[in-house]
This record gives sequence, C-alpha cells and structure tokens, in this order.
Amino acid sequence: MEITMHGLWTLIHGMGFGALYLLACSGGLLELYRSVTPPQSSLPSPLQERFVKFYLLAMAVAAWAAVLTGAYIVYPWYRAAPPPGAVHLGAANLAMFPQRLLMSSPATMGWHSLGMEWKEHVAWFAPISITMVAFVFAKYGRDLANHRRLRGAVLGFALASFAAAGIAGFFGAMINKYAPVQGGPTIQLGRGGEQ
Repeated sequence: MEITMHGLWTLIHGMGFGALYLLACSGGLLELYRSVTPPQSSLPSPLQERFVKFYLLAMAVAAWAAVLTGAYIVYPWYRAAPPPGAVHLGAANLAMFPQRLLMSSPATMGWHSLGMEWKEHVAWFAPISITMVAFVFAKYGRDLANHRRLRGAVLGFALASFAAAGIAGFFGAMINKYAPVQGGPTIQLGRGGEQ
C-alpha cells in the first residue's frame, strides 16, 4: 500500500480538514441554534457556553486549515503546466497535470470550469463566515438570544458556511475522481501479504 506525497496532502486537505469541518458543522449548527434561541429555560449554562465558544473556534481553525492547504499546497499541483507539446499527445501524458487533463475533454471540462472555479473563489466564504460566527458568539454568548436580527444573521452565516464547504467538498471529490493530484515521493503505508 502506497501513496504519493501530493496524494497524501490532497487527502489531508479534503478528508482531513474538509471532512472534519463538515462533520463538525452538524453539531455546531445544532448547538449554536440551541444556545441562542429562546425560550430562556433552554439557554446554556456558563460551562456549556464556553464549550460552544471553543467548538466554534475549532470549527474555524478546521475551515481555515482546509482552505489554506487547498489554496497553497494542493492547488499549485493541480495547476501544474505540462511541457510544450504534451497537450496534443493525449490523456495518458496529462495524468500528472490535473487541470489540463480536465480541460482536454468536453466531458470533463465542466469539472474545471464550474467545480474548480467554485473551489477557488466561493469556498473561501466557509472559513470567513464561520470565523465571524465564532467571534460574534464569543462576544455575545447567551446574550445573543436577546438580539433577534443579529442572531438571525449569525445562524444564516453558519448555514452559508456549511453550504459553501459542502459544495466545495463535493466538487473536490469529483475533480479528484476524474483528475487526481499525483506526484512527489512515494510513501509506503504497508506491505501486503507476500506469498
């Protein structure tokens, strides 16, 4: 069993930080909603409030880690330019150049033109908005229940962050299916049973 260094970083970016963020969103959204929605009898205790603050901060860290590893580690490998003439030699020669591989066929061009464009631009909304949510909750805490419009904005931004990350994760998985980022040193994860 082996994986390349580029494949490992893609795994850390998507299945590590990205999937961790998406999983944390379900609990975070529920806890955030419960923490700031009347009636007063359901508001969290000070200990529960500290937990939600920490949880939202951890979500922001995971979201930033996903976007930054994607933008500054994995994305340059995705955009690697093939040597002159390689584009005309077919898909086999483009396997190490995922962007060009997707663009080489009308059947996969949409994964680049729509999917990667989403990941390049709109996916940044996920960490930005969840950071805002974490900051506002850290500042207001349980008192956010008394500010109806602000509470609605915070919950809306939390949902938008989840949606942006979910769509980016979907496009990332599909792009990686059709044109995986490969290359770099090979890492041996284990040896199969030799007979």
